[in-house]
Amino acid sequence: MNSLPYNLNDKNSIIKYAKQLVGKSLKDVCGKELFENQKNKGGFGQLLEKFYFLYEPNSDSEPDFKQVGLELKSSPIKRLKRLRYVSKERLVLNIINYVEVVNQEFNSSSFWKKNNNLLLVFYIYETGKEKVDYRIEIVDEWSFPEIDLEIIKKDWDVIRNKVKDGKAHELSEGDTLYLGACTKGSKGGNLRAQPNNNTKAKQRAYSLKQGYVNHIIATLIDGTKENYGKLIPSLAIAKTTSLEDIVISKFAKYYNKTIPNIEAELNLKLNPKAKNFYANLTKAILGIELKNEIEEFSKADIIVKTVRLNHDNLPKEHISFPAFKFEDIVEETWDNSSFKSILEHKFLFIFLKYDNEDLKLQKVKFWNMPYNDIKEVRKMWLKTKCVIKNGNIVKEIKFDKNGKERRLTNFPNKKFNHISHVRPHALNSKDTYKLPKIDKVTKDDVYTKHCFWLNDSYVKDYIFKD
Repeated sequence: MNSLPYNLNDKNSIIKYAKQLVGKSLKDVCGKELFENQKNKGGFGQLLEKFYFLYEPNSDSEPDFKQVGLELKSSPIKRLKRLRYVSKERLVLNIINYVEVVNQEFNSSSFWKKNNNLLLVFYIYETGKEKVDYRIEIVDEWSFPEIDLEIIKKDWDVIRNKVKDGKAHELSEGDTLYLGACTKGSKGGNLRAQPNNNTKAKQRAYSLKQGYVNHIIATLIDGTKENYGKLIPSLAIAKTTSLEDIVISKFAKYYNKTIPNIEAELNLKLNPKAKNFYANLTKAILGIELKNEIEEFSKADIIVKTVRLNHDNLPKEHISFPAFKFEDIVEETWDNSSFKSILEHKFLFIFLKYDNEDLKLQKVKFWNMPYNDIKEVRKMWLKTKCVIKNGNIVKEIKFDKNGKERRLTNFPNKKFNHISHVRPHALNSKDTYKLPKIDKVTKDDVYTKHCFWLNDSYVKDYIFKD
């Protein structure tokens, strides 16, 4: 290879060279003639490696700059109004070798050897732009803070132990907090052999959760963020106690107490009609200032759901998710669908139970949907996509005795399976999204907003119940 424009044996030289990218595109720094005959083959990261750092992209187990132990990673970001930048997606790291990982320890693992010191290049993703025209906005070195690293070590252990148990095919990003195991490859992951089970598992890679990448971006731009409250105050506690145990122990002090009693003990008076009432109550119980976000929850993309139970432990209502866009669903596959992504998060369920008119804190539970249940939900999602794609949403229109219209749909209802269903999630019938195909019965090109729901009975029998 010709002489490089940086010193391979000097980390500072490599980082200084990398930072020359800030505010520029690959075309700006490499010249458009380098790309015209290449047809922009490969992703942004491969183009960055080949044309700027002048080495051939590879899948080596060693860091890209092995002489100084520095791994190069690039990732897209988006510009928002309130926050300067957020990650567009998780940060994918190296492939998990199922056969090898079961015999590794964290400190000598292929993951740690490759990723303990990262050189990050964040570029602004813009729809319709060529990859070589993306503006590079942030370039810097990243090493994991000590407390974060303790959580990542525990996450790595969860992944390894699940593979060791012959359950690589059941891996889910909801199993862990900061370090995930995301599918990698065509159509959600090529199949690979795993130890201790003849069932082949989708190829997966270690990845940093999107929330954690947002934390990295904020830290590199602004340093330590002031609007976050920590649940793990020290390295010593991070080494000996899990985040889940810390959270549960804080809530357990208030089990079987009414909300007014909890507020009184916390010297707090919240507006019960405010949309953020339960979010603020959660922060107060956890000892987080109401103006702050919970740092560990943000990094781990934890979804908090508050559930009110009747006397028989049945939720007062089904559990809703954000309304989906009909046009989006028909363009998705199950593996890249928004709903599957949501279900592979880790959840914190906060259960409140009615005692006459009062609500008492019953318990809290961390949960992520089991593999076999996600497979069942897939059937419901595919049915929903088919109904929308074929213009078959409305099955029949009926009118009550007052002449009010009632539409019966072909969407999968609660009887379709024991886990989830589809129903409206709108302000009123005029709160709509555009359809990709005109509905055959109504002849409309819009329809009332709908969303996916978890069945109340599923929440009672499979989440609330230990």
